[in-house]
Amino acid sequence: MVATLQNRSQERGITFPPRATMKDCPYFFVNLPPMKQLAKKLLQSLLGFDRYLFTFAVFKIKTFHLDKKESDFFHFLNLMEKDSHVLDVGSNIGVTTVLLSQHLTQGQVYSFEPLPPNYKTLDKVLKHYDTQNVQVYKFAVGDEDKEVEMVLPEVDKVKMQGLSHVVHDDLTEFNDGRRFSTQLKRLDSLEALQQVKIGGIKLDVENFEYFALKGAQHILERDRPIVYTELWENENRKKCFNFMLEMGYTIQVHENGQLLPYQVDKHTTQNFFLIPA
Repeated sequence: MVATLQNRSQERGITFPPRATMKDCPYFFVNLPPMKQLAKKLLQSLLGFDRYLFTFAVFKIKTFHLDKKESDFFHFLNLMEKDSHVLDVGSNIGVTTVLLSQHLTQGQVYSFEPLPPNYKTLDKVLKHYDTQNVQVYKFAVGDEDKEVEMVLPEVDKVKMQGLSHVVHDDLTEFNDGRRFSTQLKRLDSLEALQQVKIGGIKLDVENFEYFALKGAQHILERDRPIVYTELWENENRKKCFNFMLEMGYTIQVHENGQLLPYQVDKHTTQNFFLIPA
C-alpha cells in the first residue's frame, strides 16, 4: 500500500496543499528527488523493465517490515486469521500477495492484477517464493462485466507500474503511457468466491475503488469482510464512504497500534479500515 502523501512530503521536504487529490499527485511524482528518479530510470534501462520489476519486488518483500509507513498493512495482516480467505485486489507485482500468503498458512489468497507487465512479474515472484495458496486472476475488478482499457503511466521516461489504472472519466492524470485492453469483472460474478467465506479484502486500484466495492456488494453483505484500502481525498473517497456506510460498515484508521473512528478534521491518512458494524 502506498504511504500517505503527508508522510512522504515530510521525508522529502516537499510541501503539499492541505487537501491532496489525484490532481496534486503528479506534482509529487514528477518532483521525486533527482537521484532517486535517475536511479530508477537507469535501473529500468540497464536491467530491462521486466527484470527491474522482479528485482524491485523481491527487495520490497524482504524489507517491507522495516518500513514504518507500512504499519497499516501489517495491522490489517494481523487482523486476519491464519485460515482466512483474503482478496488482494490490485496485487501489482506481488509484494502484499506474498506477505498475505506467508501469513495465511492455512488460508487462501485470491490475487487480482490485470496489467501484463505486473502480472508477469507477479507470477515470477510467486514462483520464486514457492507460494502454494495463491490463485491469480488476470483481470480488472469493477461493477460491470466488460472490456476496458488500462494504462501503464510514464513520467520523464520512467515507467510507474504502481500507478497503473483503468482509464475512466474520474481519473484525468497519468493517462500518458502504454495502453492495454483487459477484461473488467465483478467480484460477485466470480464462481470461485461463491462457496468460500471471505475474511478480508486489500483494495488498491488507483481511484477505481468505488466501482470495485459496488461489484462486490453480495460478498460484502454475505461475509462482512474487513476491507483495507487506500483512498485519495477526492470524490472517489466520498463515494466509497457513503456506499460502505449504507452497507453497515464503519470507517476507521490505524493509530498507535489500534483502530479508531475516522475524524475528517483530525486524520490525514489515506489508508482506511472499513469494518462491519
